[in-house]
Amino acid sequence: MSVVDHAPAVPRAPRLRWLAGGAVAVLTVAAAGLLSAAGPAQAAATAVPLGTAQSFAVLAGAGITNTGPTTLTGDTGTFPTTTLTGGGSITQTGTDHGGDAVTQGAKADLVTAYDVAAGQGPQNPVPADLAGLTLVPGVYAQASALELTGTVTLDAGGDPSAVFVFQAGSTLVTASSSVVALTGGAQACNVFWQVGSSTTLGTGSVFRGNVLALTSITAQTTATIEGRLLARNGAVTLDSNTITRPACVTTPTTTPAPVTTTPVTTAPPTTTTAPSTTPAPTGPAGSGATTSGTSGGTGGPGSTGGTGGPGGTGGPGSTGGTGGPGSTGRPGAGTGGFGSFSQVDQVPRGSVDTGDGSAATARR
Repeated sequence: MSVVDHAPAVPRAPRLRWLAGGAVAVLTVAAAGLLSAAGPAQAAATAVPLGTAQSFAVLAGAGITNTGPTTLTGDTGTFPTTTLTGGGSITQTGTDHGGDAVTQGAKADLVTAYDVAAGQGPQNPVPADLAGLTLVPGVYAQASALELTGTVTLDAGGDPSAVFVFQAGSTLVTASSSVVALTGGAQACNVFWQVGSSTTLGTGSVFRGNVLALTSITAQTTATIEGRLLARNGAVTLDSNTITRPACVTTPTTTPAPVTTTPVTTAPPTTTTAPSTTPAPTGPAGSGATTSGTSGGTGGPGSTGGTGGPGGTGGPGSTGGTGGPGSTGRPGAGTGGFGSFSQVDQVPRGSVDTGDGSAATARR
């Protein structure tokens, strides 16, 4: 029996699943290749210089027509046809230059800007309808008509100076309520739509970017534009629109200030020595003996600087005895005695007791 006969058969279902997985892998690699191919285009996209057309929100070659209340932020002008119809319904923040020299200079700069936008590359081809796409900065081209039936998202990837350039071979048409959304720091001032013929912005649509049309531009009822409508040769037609000329906001680079460290000087601790307090000496207490007599004892003086000791207390009956002498100091406060006289222990015979401690001799 051969080895082939004993080999287990490979089920068909797992093989089909493997083939499907392989196809997905191939498609994933191919998609990655397409995404990486956009790298050079990102580097090539540069802001289109508008020159003196920079201050205009609406610039035409064959007149401006307005219906309904329209609000404009930016200048307006038309040349060589200088007709403005319905201007009484326009609320404008800016200057209507009509066909003056400013408008004529701006028209010349528009021709230059249009050619710069049309010449940018390398180009990334895009489908005819941009709806549902999220695009990174770069140059995107459609050889014929370009349209938007939903939302297209332009993602600057955190770079506010990122530029998007769209090149339409013929027309640009956006549907009602369609949206050009900006994210990742993308700015309308850096989005440019170069259109080979005419542009129509649908009712209630939200459009962002600068339209540089070779022929004419029509903004249908209540379409909102954050950008510029610049028609090189044809007319611009408005209908109750809000058009705001965009201004680029640059993010300044902040350099942190150098950190200066100031050394901290610690003063040595101050030691305060408390003055030594020597207690004043206290004189000894009076040491006069208590003796019966007629005179009180004298309190002894205290020692120098100290307080004199108390004098002895006179005994009961007769006047108290005399306190002993102390050192030089305040006299003691003896009780009852007179410290300055010596006692007379006995009254001499024949004397009279005066009661003050002294005796008088009786006359015979």
